[in-house]
Amino acid sequence: MSLRQTLSQKEVESKTTKPLVVKGNHSDQNKLKQTIHSRLLEDVDFNSMENLSEGQIFDQLVNAIERIVKKDQLVINQIDLINIVNEIKNEIFGLGPLEPLLADKTISDILVNTYSTIFVERAGRLERVNYQFDDNNHLLKIIEKIVAKIGRRIDESSPMVDARLSDGSRVNAIIPPLALDGPALSIRRFSDIPYTMENLIQFGSLTHDMALILAALVKSKTNILVSGGTGSGKTTLLNIMSGFIPNNERIITIEDAAELRLQQSHVVRLETRPPNLEGKGEINQRALVKNSLRMRPDRIVLGEIRGAEVLDMLQAMNTGHEGSLTTVHANSSRDALTRVENMVGLTGVPVVQKSLRQQISSAISVVVHIARLSDGRRKILSIDEITGMEGDVVVMQEIYGYKQTGVDSDGSVMGKFIATGIRPRFADKLLARGSPLPDALFLKVGG
Repeated sequence: MSLRQTLSQKEVESKTTKPLVVKGNHSDQNKLKQTIHSRLLEDVDFNSMENLSEGQIFDQLVNAIERIVKKDQLVINQIDLINIVNEIKNEIFGLGPLEPLLADKTISDILVNTYSTIFVERAGRLERVNYQFDDNNHLLKIIEKIVAKIGRRIDESSPMVDARLSDGSRVNAIIPPLALDGPALSIRRFSDIPYTMENLIQFGSLTHDMALILAALVKSKTNILVSGGTGSGKTTLLNIMSGFIPNNERIITIEDAAELRLQQSHVVRLETRPPNLEGKGEINQRALVKNSLRMRPDRIVLGEIRGAEVLDMLQAMNTGHEGSLTTVHANSSRDALTRVENMVGLTGVPVVQKSLRQQISSAISVVVHIARLSDGRRKILSIDEITGMEGDVVVMQEIYGYKQTGVDSDGSVMGKFIATGIRPRFADKLLARGSPLPDALFLKVGG
């Protein structure tokens, strides 16, 4: 059987998401791969392959490598050669060792801690995988390849960068001198098929009753703040909730890195812009929020509030742009309001504390807090209604919550969702706007 026939038979196997098991000395195979790669760069015009199919590219690589192996009399078995062909193809046309991981749909995060250590997250749990780069320079070249595609740069003068891949995955990279042991790369991935509320119910992130409440709140144009920690699922929940916005409304989304994928037909997506090489031309979220108000929006969906844009968002919520949605990093619903209050201080605009809190309580009607528990599962821990002010304090009441009762033998968190029995004030608003919910939904205790 010829080398091409063997490789063609193995091509399907090479596309699986299982880690490659390298036989023999890894460093020897790396040297062999580098030798073949260098010769390919000399002998093959890769620019001419840009418009070829994956199968045609594979055939041309096989032909070229056959010539190199024969001419240089290289000693290599077919299993290693199959691995090398696919590694070189990934190197030239993809992101090297990251390609098999990006092809694995079960992976939600890829975390590269220097060239030799890669972790992934599956189902909320971290695990180390049997992949690595050749060295830190190899990793740095892949990072540069990622950021170059979106017109950004990373070097000693600008050693941190946020970017995204063509599939929408969010990327953060940091390199020396800030990263002491070598370049570090973090990739947050998103499902090809967006999650639905039914998916969250199946995952146990909330109950059917809670889903009905959130859907009704969005349809009735209620201003909602989603809070949670890093990786808790805020953006996923925001994306799902935005799916309940009627299709006849004009939606403006504003993000630092475009992650939201709304399914409605009338959506305008805005994204911030970092400074250019001269440190000029930056467009931040605050500028985009201000501009969005001139674009006749029915809804404004702000991916995450991080700074001065919070003041413009609050003003928009208070001046006719009802039904706005956004997220914030916080450890609880109450902490979320504190963070919002503190971020207003970043604007430099002097605001009396009581007046600011009145504006917050008037702008935001509901806070939904989501968290990732110790077993990796995400759950909505509370749905809180803001009812107004008592003195200088913003008053909140919990409508639904999650009560953890323990942890079982395999580490899974045990608990239940509980309706507090309080009929929220927004129930009348839902009725008036055509999204009524039965009182029993709120009064029923247990989940």
